[in-house]
Amino acid sequence: MKKGAIIAIVIAAIAIPTAVYAASPLFINTYIDEPAPGTFPDDSMQDKGSEDASMEDKSDGMADEAKPGVFTQLFGDFVGVGDGVHSAEGVAKVVRLDGSSTLRLEDFRSTNGPDLYIYVSTDKTASEFIDLGRLKANMGNQNYAIPDGTDLSKYDTVLIWCKSFSVLFGSAELAERQST
Repeated sequence: MKKGAIIAIVIAAIAIPTAVYAASPLFINTYIDEPAPGTFPDDSMQDKGSEDASMEDKSDGMADEAKPGVFTQLFGDFVGVGDGVHSAEGVAKVVRLDGSSTLRLEDFRSTNGPDLYIYVSTDKTASEFIDLGRLKANMGNQNYAIPDGTDLSKYDTVLIWCKSFSVLFGSAELAERQST
C-alpha cells in the first residue's frame, strides 16, 4: 500500500503543475497598444494641420500609404483553428518604413496560452518558419520586426503558435489588398 501511495504522490507532483501551466493562461488576458510604425506614441507630439489629422485613420491600413516613408502592402485576417479552444482574430499587416519591415497586428485578440509565439511561415503547420518572438499580449495592437531579407512571397502566413505543445491558435494569409 505504501508503494501505491508513493506512485500517486509522484504522479500528482507532475500532473498538477503541468495542468496549472497549461490551463492558467486561458483565464488571464494581457493587453498592449503599441503605436503604428511611423507614428508618434502621443499625437500631441506630432505637428500636423487640422486637415491632416481629420483625414488620418490609424486603424485603417490604407491610411499608412499617405504617411511619408510608410507603405503597407500585405494584409491578412486572422482565422482561429475552429476547435472551440484555440482562437485568433484581427488583422495582420506588413508595414514598410525606411527600408525595414514590421508585422503589425491590429484589433488582435487570441485565446491566451502558455508559450505563444508569432511566426511568419510557409504554411499553417509551421514546417518552415521565421520566429518573430514571443507574443507580447493576447489582445491589442502590436509590432514585430521582420528580419531583413525575409521573402514574404514565401513566408506568407502569420501564425500564433504554442511552442510547448506545437499547437496552432490562429493564422492569417498575407496578400496584397487593393485600396478602394
